[in-house]
Amino acid sequence: MTARTVLERFPASHPRGSWPAEEFAAARRTEGTSAEVVMDLPSDAFLVVRTDAHEAEHG
Repeated sequence: MTARTVLERFPASHPRGSWPAEEFAAARRTEGTSAEVVMDLPSDAFLVVRTDAHEAEHG
């Protein structure tokens, strides 16, 4: 199992949908952070997460 850290949360009800989360993740990637957007159904939110480097290397 890969460990993840939540960097930011964005409500799924946002008028622009997942775009704010996607833009945030893209900005983190340009800074060198591995970031992706996932949907958290129980909280009805888009989460920007990063995979913990140690786990990614050894997982």
